[in-house]
Amino acid sequence: MIRRLILLLVLLCACAAATLRPGPALAHAALVTAMPADGAVMARAPEQFTLSFSEPVSPLVLRLISPDGATTTLERFTLRDRTLTIEAPTELAQGSHVLSWRVVSEDGHPIGGSVVFSVGAPGARPPEASAQRDLPVTLALWLGRVGLYLGLVLGIGGVAFPAWVGPLPASSRKPLRMMLVLGLVVVPFALAAQGLDALAAPASDALRPEIWRAAIGSSFGRTAAIATAALLAGLISLSLAGGAGRALAFAALLGTGLALAASGHASAASPQWLMRPAVFLHGISMTAWAGALLPLALAMREANGAAALKRFSRRVPLFLIALLASGVALAIVQVETPGALLTSAYGLVLTVKLALVAALLGLAAFNRYRLTAPASRSVEPAKLRLRRVIGVEIAVVLAILGTAALWRFTPPPRTLVVALAAAAPASVHIHSEKAMAEISVTPGRAGPASVSIALLDGNFGPLAAKEVRLSFANRTAGIEAVERPAARQPDGSWLVDGLTVPVAGRWSVELEILVSDFEMIRLSDTIEIKP
Repeated sequence: MIRRLILLLVLLCACAAATLRPGPALAHAALVTAMPADGAVMARAPEQFTLSFSEPVSPLVLRLISPDGATTTLERFTLRDRTLTIEAPTELAQGSHVLSWRVVSEDGHPIGGSVVFSVGAPGARPPEASAQRDLPVTLALWLGRVGLYLGLVLGIGGVAFPAWVGPLPASSRKPLRMMLVLGLVVVPFALAAQGLDALAAPASDALRPEIWRAAIGSSFGRTAAIATAALLAGLISLSLAGGAGRALAFAALLGTGLALAASGHASAASPQWLMRPAVFLHGISMTAWAGALLPLALAMREANGAAALKRFSRRVPLFLIALLASGVALAIVQVETPGALLTSAYGLVLTVKLALVAALLGLAAFNRYRLTAPASRSVEPAKLRLRRVIGVEIAVVLAILGTAALWRFTPPPRTLVVALAAAAPASVHIHSEKAMAEISVTPGRAGPASVSIALLDGNFGPLAAKEVRLSFANRTAGIEAVERPAARQPDGSWLVDGLTVPVAGRWSVELEILVSDFEMIRLSDTIEIKP
């Protein structure tokens, strides 16, 4: 059976190598707004740069590429939740600059991009770093996840068998120890891959200290630390007899749930009070059920196999109920709409996983209702058939773990929706007898923003204005009017750039439109700014 499992794992690796082709890095959070904006041409050099994201992030690498191609690392910055404010170098040269950034989102996934702006006048665009994924690093990320899952689910799940089923068969100790050691060996391998991906570095840089600092500093670093402790506890429990061994194995099982809940898409989703417990419950339920399969199959060769089978059949429904309930909650939050199961990469991975889980449940039902009774009576053909079906179940579990590891490369639909919502503008239409204005604040949330103003006269015709001035106030929050002049755009609209809306809420907005030296039109209304 062990040789068959190894062969299946090799086949899964081959499939993953074919699937994980180099391609653009997928974002798990999104840049909502940048100051300067991409493509902006500025009369004078900015004193600072501002990047606002759809989710909380932490900076990894910030660089400024000057018109002559020289690169400056930006190390002075402040971070407030979703907004990163970076101090600009002094005396920026005339021409086009590239602000290149790479941050890590709350779920542990790196995001990178760049913003091009010009001082004085646009010049030749400086070269930018490629955002392509490196195939060896991508494959290492997947293999690291699969190896860690094998150690946690099959290794720790197996040593937890005595805690709820019965004594471990002697023949199961060696394969379980191999799984646990595999998990421990894979942890540094997975950390190195995480660091390489975080800094967009090639595999040849795996030994650089900054690679390891980036990996350990990410949320996956917490997962690696907890997983290591859980795997060591599971390994030690194999050497302890009686209640001490069972207690340590149970602690390792809880550690598996904590490790899986410490990072990843679902753990970073809202509401946190639901999602992290759901990931924890999903992890320990899957581990207890799937990890018990190998010891159960080997127990069927021994005299006490019938008793172990009865206890397993009687108690496993509790784990299945917890597994399905937590899985449904996670899927609803992550996917949001049924259509996303087939229209997003994350949804397609989930669809494949659901199909595999359905097959696993079908095999489990066949075992329970067709084979358990005769096997419990020590009918040899039924026991042999049961062992073979359990072997197929273990193969399906391996396929599930390999599929779940692909989620590392696919942002869930909820993050895309959040990014779109965060970038959506707030707008208001103001109409009077003499003039009307369509005002859009992008993004429509607190933080750096730009304001676009389209003007018409009272008869829906173009309004020729000499000057436009914008006033923003939120007196409920104790903020008096902030006034900014608007700049006429080539299309006839007016733009206020570099505005910062400090807090969410209902803001008073007023326009002063200078039509001529003797006529001023004032328009006012309120606009809702989201958090």
